[in-house]
Amino acid sequence: MSRRRQQQKEDPSSEEEGSFAQFSNEEEEEEDDISMSDVASDSSGSDDDESDRSPQQKEINLVKDSDEEDLERLVLGTKSADDFRAKLLAGDDFLLPDVTGSKALVSVAADKEEVNDQFKNVDDSMLFMVDTVGGGEGVIAHAEKKAEEAVVDKPAWEDSDDERLTVSLAGVGRLRKLREFEGEDVVNGTEYSQRLRAQYMRMYPVPEWARPAAEKKTRRRRRSSAAGGSDESGLSGEEADSDEEGGDYEDALPLEQFLRDVNAFAEDDDTRLSKRRKLRPETLDIQRTRDIPDTHKAGVSCLAFHPRHPILLSTSVSSVMFLHHVDAAAYPTPNPMLTSVQVRRTDLRRAAFLSVKGEDGEGQGEEVVFAGRRKYFHSWNLATGAVKKISKIAGHQKEHKTMERFRASPCGRWMAVAASDKKGGGMLNILNAATMQWVAQARIDGRGGIADFQWWSSGEGLTIAGRDGQVAEWSLESKRTVGVWRDEGSIGGTVLAMGGRHGPRAIGEDRWVAVGNSSGIVNIYDRNELLVASKDKKDVEIKKLPTPARVLEQLTTAITILSFSPDGQLMVFGSNLKKDALRLVHLPSCTVYRNWPTEQTPLGRISAVAFSADNSILAIGNNAGKVRMWEIRG
Repeated sequence: MSRRRQQQKEDPSSEEEGSFAQFSNEEEEEEDDISMSDVASDSSGSDDDESDRSPQQKEINLVKDSDEEDLERLVLGTKSADDFRAKLLAGDDFLLPDVTGSKALVSVAADKEEVNDQFKNVDDSMLFMVDTVGGGEGVIAHAEKKAEEAVVDKPAWEDSDDERLTVSLAGVGRLRKLREFEGEDVVNGTEYSQRLRAQYMRMYPVPEWARPAAEKKTRRRRRSSAAGGSDESGLSGEEADSDEEGGDYEDALPLEQFLRDVNAFAEDDDTRLSKRRKLRPETLDIQRTRDIPDTHKAGVSCLAFHPRHPILLSTSVSSVMFLHHVDAAAYPTPNPMLTSVQVRRTDLRRAAFLSVKGEDGEGQGEEVVFAGRRKYFHSWNLATGAVKKISKIAGHQKEHKTMERFRASPCGRWMAVAASDKKGGGMLNILNAATMQWVAQARIDGRGGIADFQWWSSGEGLTIAGRDGQVAEWSLESKRTVGVWRDEGSIGGTVLAMGGRHGPRAIGEDRWVAVGNSSGIVNIYDRNELLVASKDKKDVEIKKLPTPARVLEQLTTAITILSFSPDGQLMVFGSNLKKDALRLVHLPSCTVYRNWPTEQTPLGRISAVAFSADNSILAIGNNAGKVRMWEIRG
């Protein structure tokens, strides 16, 4: 056998190339030639060096056991190299047992019977699960809980002392809100930390961008023309996300959806009338309620409530306008923001709601008119989102270097814009609110021009206060001034306001008119006392020097805030030149309330005030950009 191997080594070509079967037979022959003595000698000398082994001891390493031979036959085959190549090209099927054979079928059947015998005596109800509502929800809830536990990251570090730590929830006032029931007091450190985390998440929920992708709902983005603005105006606002489900109302902007769903928020006239109450003089039941959560970056320049819906409009010179839904009980954020608009390159100084009506008298939708110290102003239709820019008034464009001083009539048909040209006194240009076309011009003669002006409640005229103390009554019907009177003791008028009901029909049906001046005095006049009785009812004659019903001298700095409540029972006046300079007045007694505000009332320097349409909310804005709210109960 050794000669054959030596011959193969000398002449390798004598062996058929790739003949694995011949190699296997030779190994079997060598295995027969090896004696047990060689094996014994090899095992005894296994610790010696390999160089000291005999050729027979080296050949013993080529002996294969049964497992190796089975593996060799399985992989390489036992017939020839051609058979191996054929099976290799045929795929991996030759590695699997032949299940078509009778032995394989018998084996599979036996295994099946063995499995069936295991469940022979088991009830069918134990083998099958009926998917009921309760059971299904329990399984799903358990799976969701497991999934949440898998998603939530484990804390990077845990303190073993938390279990031994005890915290009293009832003993500390700030921790009482963490109790699950009233009698609960002491908890350990672990439970205390978990409740703190839960309380934090309730106050500051995870924002949309920080949530995992699995928790986010499929949303689509829609951009309204109100948010996007126009090329001329340069408006930029927030895009509103809406769920794909829910119809047209869900796809609309939050403000548009709010205005469309009138039945959910608007109150009928009977409900409003039932809520009207008569306020008492001297003391007022007023309580602070939830403030507006968003703060302006500059002082609040204007506040306005929607005439029918609980919406508050606020602006500032930081070029941002907010619209908030006034609801102190809203969750999770009281008084949530509906939308915000940023007007580039415009310091917003005045804004107002305008109910535009067409020529047929039908309403065309709600609009917000806003302007800054610029030669133009904007009109934003809340229903359609369309924004219009009014950059000039035909024939009067040179009179307006700024359009920030405007007033909208209560009827929604007209707008008055004060001209910045003071030559020869002051001028007001009257515009048609639907078309923004010039209609008429009102003038007042006097030094310093126009201090302030207000529309009559009927919308048929204006009352204009000059800086020299003169007050003019101008009629839109006749397009002329029907009378001029002088504010008593005034050396410089600053603001003017009108309110109340059941006044003279000839000059707008307003009961009260108040004029504030630069010395801190406010004069209140009964407009029924302004008229002089005349035989001819067509002519209107006004007293030149009327006597005020009440003179208010509570403040010492110039009056900058003056406003009446919609029902005419309250009047507020204040000054921006001194901190906490604000007073409330009861009408018709014309007495100042003595119980509010107090020294602890957080007012600051007041820059804007507004009453809600139902007279229940008083909103006050200050120079810090905050809007605080008070509820008037009676």
